[in-house]
Amino acid sequence: MMKRRNLLPSLIILLVSAVAISTFDIATRVLNKSNEPDWKEVPVYTYLSPYAELSPYDNHFREAADSIGYDWTLIAAIAYTESRFDSTAVSQAGALGVMQMMPETLRGFNIPDSLHNDNYTNIMTAAKLLKSLEKQFRQIKDPNERIKFILASYNAGFGYIHDAMRLARKYGYDRHKWDENVDSFLIRMSQPEYYTDTLCRNGQFNGWQETLSFVQKVSRNWKIFSNTQKNYSDSIKAIITMDDTKRILQ
Repeated sequence: MMKRRNLLPSLIILLVSAVAISTFDIATRVLNKSNEPDWKEVPVYTYLSPYAELSPYDNHFREAADSIGYDWTLIAAIAYTESRFDSTAVSQAGALGVMQMMPETLRGFNIPDSLHNDNYTNIMTAAKLLKSLEKQFRQIKDPNERIKFILASYNAGFGYIHDAMRLARKYGYDRHKWDENVDSFLIRMSQPEYYTDTLCRNGQFNGWQETLSFVQKVSRNWKIFSNTQKNYSDSIKAIITMDDTKRILQ
């Protein structure tokens, strides 16, 4: 009995010590938790442009394309074909700037002479011209064919292209197809037998070589630029797949 009584104080001391240690441990954890910052560390991301770099005017091309629902690489292809992205270019006919816009065309869109050489205005007005030309050929259902007629009109004016379409129809060709159909009658419109036809309302046309070349060159450059953009996009997606610290710039 005596031995048990002697053990009791020791047990009480051990119990109190255990409670004290446990209490201290809990308090320490609470204190440390309260000292932790209330924010979590944000990973450092590298943001990559979603667009290939084609020229110094890419932002303008994209804005212009968005305004009319076109592929921006098509606008870039027209600019490259027209001026090689030279904003100071002036043609023998007086066409100006990156998009080689004629002064009378710019004035037709109410652009003051002081802005004719402004890059942004030049590009945005060219987009408006493309959209207005599209309305002239809305009866052409195939968009790939339609764009050829629009490009030809951008170079020659839609009046001559409509003349060639009317002649093609008269002679049994497809007036809604460009290659080996309407383009062949644009060539013939330099000959009296054709440009004196009453269907040919705008008379003789001698600039067919330039127009046909323009359509071919823009189509080729558009394909190159479009593939460049696609390949760039694919490479960006591959980089992001391999490295989760990379993000596409929105």
